[in-house]
Amino acid sequence: MISSILIANRGEIACRIIRTARAMGIRTIAVYSDADARAMHVREADQAVHIGPAPARESYLVAEKILSAARQCGAQAIHPGYGFLSENAEFAQAVIDAGLVWIGPKPASITAMGLKDAAKKLMQAAGVPTTPGYLSEDQDPERLRAEAGKIGYPVLIKAVAGGGGKGMRLVEADADFAEALASCQREAASSFGNANVLIEKYILSPRHIEVQIFGDSHGNVVHLFERDCSLQRRHQKVVEEAPAPGMDAVTREAVCAAAVRAANAVNYEGAGTIEFIADGSEGLRADRIWFMEMNTRLQVEHPVTEEITGVDLVEWQLRVAAGERLPLAQEDLAITGHAMEVRLYAEDPAKGFLPATGALDQLWLSRMVRIDSGVEQGDAISPFYDPMIAKLISLGASREQARTGLMEALDDSFVAPLRTNKGFLYECLADPDFAAGRVDTGLIARRGEALVPAAEPSQAAADAAAQRLRRDWLGWGAKGHERAIRHGLFGFRLNRAPETRIALWADGYMLRGDSTAASTLRSDMVPSGEVMVTERGQSRVFSFHAPRSGAGHSVHDGDILAPMPGKVIAVDVAAGQRVSKGQRLMVLEAMKMEHALTAPFDGTVAELTAVAGAQVQVEALLARIDAADE
Repeated sequence: MISSILIANRGEIACRIIRTARAMGIRTIAVYSDADARAMHVREADQAVHIGPAPARESYLVAEKILSAARQCGAQAIHPGYGFLSENAEFAQAVIDAGLVWIGPKPASITAMGLKDAAKKLMQAAGVPTTPGYLSEDQDPERLRAEAGKIGYPVLIKAVAGGGGKGMRLVEADADFAEALASCQREAASSFGNANVLIEKYILSPRHIEVQIFGDSHGNVVHLFERDCSLQRRHQKVVEEAPAPGMDAVTREAVCAAAVRAANAVNYEGAGTIEFIADGSEGLRADRIWFMEMNTRLQVEHPVTEEITGVDLVEWQLRVAAGERLPLAQEDLAITGHAMEVRLYAEDPAKGFLPATGALDQLWLSRMVRIDSGVEQGDAISPFYDPMIAKLISLGASREQARTGLMEALDDSFVAPLRTNKGFLYECLADPDFAAGRVDTGLIARRGEALVPAAEPSQAAADAAAQRLRRDWLGWGAKGHERAIRHGLFGFRLNRAPETRIALWADGYMLRGDSTAASTLRSDMVPSGEVMVTERGQSRVFSFHAPRSGAGHSVHDGDILAPMPGKVIAVDVAAGQRVSKGQRLMVLEAMKMEHALTAPFDGTVAELTAVAGAQVQVEALLARIDAADE
């Protein structure tokens, strides 16, 4: 067995690997950038090595720094986690050439499946069904546009080296193709160093079905059944579950057998995922499920497979990398129960899901479900990496039990002061179509703003806060009077009952809460003396005090401020130019994603400070729009 591993990653997945390695008696070595010097994975590892500045391209993506750290610490093996260098065949080969054990598939397998166009050709040869599309080295924009027309709109433009929802654009009409292609290629070049794309027919009622496979160096390959990752927002997975709702035994056997054929076609070793797209318009059928791509690594959503099979996939990775046979044969694997996972992110759904950064002053996560996290209270979400706080994974005897258990866990969790997608996740789980298993990749887009919690707190939430304040802060008798005076509660007078209606602030809104109103909403005091109320997964902090302005200057209605630190990669307007509401003004790149900033109303660009290529800080003034005269 391997005695020590260096984890070439950070955050949640690094902590996940450390947990299993420790249970197996394996020494762990973490690596960290400047931004991660105090990170949880650094604290939990047996040893940690600094590898450079905060930007990933100067630290976690520098192969030589990783290898140098491994040599420095005497590591026997390297585990890449997911993301970063996990699917980099050159890095995998460099690890092997350095005399270390690579905990992952052979470099040749990564290369074979790393480019979507080449992988699809390989799968066609192996008898694995693939979606209609265009695969060619000819990347002339006019040729690509012509091929899209032949396939028939809508189509998907996909980076051949892409993954994780990046480098992908849906195009519904010929007139939109050129702009979508340019944006896709730009993102692909930035994220993967390869601007080439392929084009696929877009399935109108698509479901995302993927199969977990595992191979060893002795020629054995098994599948660990399927996962359904159909609930997506802009090609990013929101809810993952196993098994797939509506999957019958015959269809399961067909799709899982195809996944095993795909793995055998590249002599696969280790953990991998074969991703399929299914036309769900008539339910799941074997003749309407096609290969999309293979991820030659552990997936973010692997815990749902672990929960229904009772298998520790990281342990399997370590054992297979050490040359052992797969711990179980296919006939030994079975599905027990149903599991669901959501990813809790520091992001603001009310502002287009912009990532939030800063300290996690208050963080508690429910113990009702499995929690996989790389942060704890007092840590911070950095602008340099993915803003995920935790994964919440629920296991139930049925899909309904898993779903409702996850909703209860969201209600039982709290994060402050950062905005999160917690309320959005709750609404997704509560959606009647999702609850009934009627889900496809377009469900969230169709629901639109209905899944985004209201910006203004409800009266019920204000009443619950007032009720808790009256009970815990005002109280009764002399001690209660002392607390009332000390904390400035109004409406107090000797020999007179306190006011039942209390003015409270939350999320910038002022409401009057009735402290005697009946409420079933959960409310808790937080150490700052404020009250947290959770309603349908959305947590709000109520205070007696109006929020202080953080800008330090007057904000004009037409000010275009940077929503986060980032780089201006395109400026589409000039000073003095007339613009229309919703028109794109510029593009900001942050958190490895592009964010378009648009005009808030019809008007004129009165001021423009943004310059393409410039780095900007959060709330920096980028432009100012003067409203058009009516």
